[in-house]
Amino acid sequence: MQDTAIIEIIELTKVYGMSEVQVRALDDVSLTIRKGEFVAIMGPSGSGKSTLMNILGCLDRPSTGQYFLAGEDVSDLDKTQLAIIRNKRIGFIFQSYNLLPQTTALDNVILPLLYNRNGKESDEQQTEKALAALEAVGLSDRIEHKPQELSGGQMQRVAIARALVNDPVLILADEPTGNLDTRSGQEIMAVLSELHEQGSTIVMVTHDDDIAASAERIIHLRDGKIETDIQNGANSKRKEAKEAEYEGK
Repeated sequence: MQDTAIIEIIELTKVYGMSEVQVRALDDVSLTIRKGEFVAIMGPSGSGKSTLMNILGCLDRPSTGQYFLAGEDVSDLDKTQLAIIRNKRIGFIFQSYNLLPQTTALDNVILPLLYNRNGKESDEQQTEKALAALEAVGLSDRIEHKPQELSGGQMQRVAIARALVNDPVLILADEPTGNLDTRSGQEIMAVLSELHEQGSTIVMVTHDDDIAASAERIIHLRDGKIETDIQNGANSKRKEAKEAEYEGK
């Protein structure tokens, strides 16, 4: 497995407000996440985890510091440039799924391809990519179903397929099991774990210790700073074993 930094943030600070009422949502944070890592970000309300996720997802910019995504400095890009980066390089999975309600599973997954500014893929190629993404999450038999015809777990699988369809360098999952029952949540985590096994780089925000246990690395934030950054036992050891196997080939 390549030791490539997908995320590198250097002395990142995000300040909201002005003068005497400033809030430092992130306070001089530095962090590196390598290709193929599965990282959970945790912390109490107000710890900075949502702010960090927004910056990692190019939905917001830092006040100071640098953010390199797959080697590219995206810290100072304008809104249009950030939108292009989001579409081409990041796959988002949200707690509330964010699916278009009157649109089939297939068309929901195709949507990011329609916004791809390169415009090089034919309709047939886009459909093939979307079908492959739905098959990867076990929904090849639900492609014509609309969200209201799917269970919560199935809707989240569609959202995961949509996140995969542009072959992103980074998958960001924001409380991906937050709206699901325990069984459905476990099924979604199994899908994410399988994607990780296949080499995807995943950063997940969660408040649930059981969900975070699926990650190989857990970062706790508090008051805008990294409080702890630990490797997660068996998952970390499994990764090390796979890396050793890869290097031995």
